[in-house]
Amino acid sequence: MASNGEWKVNVPDETLVIEPTVSKRMYIQLQGKILKSLKRIGNFWVKAKNIATSDPRKVIHGVKVGMALSLVSLFYYMRPLYDGVGGNAMWAVMTVVVAFEYSVGATIAKSFNRASATILAGSIGVGVHWIANQCGEELEPVILQASVTILAAVATFSRFIPSVKARFDYGVMIFILTFSFVSVSGYRVEKLLELARNRVSTIAIGTSICIFTSMLFYPVWAGNELHNLVYKNLERLADSLDGCVTEYFKDSKEDRGRKHEGYKFVLNSKAGEEVMANMARWEPPHGRFKFRHPWKQYLKVGATMRSCAYCIETLSGFINSEVQAPELLKKHMKEVCMTLSSSSSNVLKELATTTKTMTKSTKTHLFVQEMNFAVQSFKNAFKDLSKQALLLTEHEAGEEKSTEGTKTIPIMAIFPIATMATLLIEITERVESIVTEVENMAAQAEFETENKPSKRDQDLK
Repeated sequence: MASNGEWKVNVPDETLVIEPTVSKRMYIQLQGKILKSLKRIGNFWVKAKNIATSDPRKVIHGVKVGMALSLVSLFYYMRPLYDGVGGNAMWAVMTVVVAFEYSVGATIAKSFNRASATILAGSIGVGVHWIANQCGEELEPVILQASVTILAAVATFSRFIPSVKARFDYGVMIFILTFSFVSVSGYRVEKLLELARNRVSTIAIGTSICIFTSMLFYPVWAGNELHNLVYKNLERLADSLDGCVTEYFKDSKEDRGRKHEGYKFVLNSKAGEEVMANMARWEPPHGRFKFRHPWKQYLKVGATMRSCAYCIETLSGFINSEVQAPELLKKHMKEVCMTLSSSSSNVLKELATTTKTMTKSTKTHLFVQEMNFAVQSFKNAFKDLSKQALLLTEHEAGEEKSTEGTKTIPIMAIFPIATMATLLIEITERVESIVTEVENMAAQAEFETENKPSKRDQDLK
């Protein structure tokens, strides 16, 4: 109450907040959604640009598909060609859409599967339909339905067979589709032979355009892709091995980077190698790859590389392990470990060069001998370490003095180094397995010998 007898009420100052109307809220929400959509579109174009710039062949592949569709569409739009194949010209367009793949081998495989499955299924369908007609109207639908059931069941089961699934899975599906189509249509359509002929001709047109376009315009060979993948994986293994050992002997964890993780790519490349090897077997001789090139041997090389990569993965995990050897033990073994890893990586790099150039190297066995000598030196150094229990002075060891002024480090401290030793020796054995498989590949593929005199030089002699 005020002094003059009047009552006063204190009202806090508050800003009057006006809530937006329903239309205003809807406008704000719509505006936010539009901005989000524009941002997503922008991100999409950035990703598309990155893909196009990183591998222009993918852009070229899109152009090649467009060219093939333009060529096959002529059979639909030009009257003389349309009269030649009839109204089934759209099957040729559909064949191009489903059969044109990124690599030449994949395109040939799908085209062959589609064409052969269509011809086989059409022929069997016509034969079954003729037999059904000869048996009368009562048995005709029974025979047709029974044939569809039996053949579809057998073909579907064959897809579980690994060899069939790897190379003819698409053809089996087309066989089931075509046979069912011919059987059902043949029961009602009188011109069954004409239907089958038109279907085969249009598919032949589509597959031919796919194959020639894929091979003549900037071809992507699956065999070449597999070859490049194998030698690059050899280089990745060599870099990973060197990187892991270098990381382990660095002074502090802060200095450690992630430059030794190429082995992960090797471990994840099995599926890609198998697909490329299957597709490469469909391709004709090209470039440095002759007829019946040993593509299966590339898979064996890849398997031995993954076996080595598993050891490197274990070695990589050992780097950041909580249980570490004393620094002085690491310094004692550093030189022999670095020498061993360097000699092993030299073997892998030489194998990569051999594979890349398709030339038999005369240095491989020399590097293998150096690696074996490094293994023996490594074993001797570790044997001396375990025998002596590493007697060091108090100043070097940083431990309490004994009565004679020296300290014996417990044998348990050697176990981390023993783990390192076991992994490095195991890696060298697996590197030798890689050498064996690469030499087998070189022999089967008839790699040229390094520094081999040319034919002209031989004639001059």
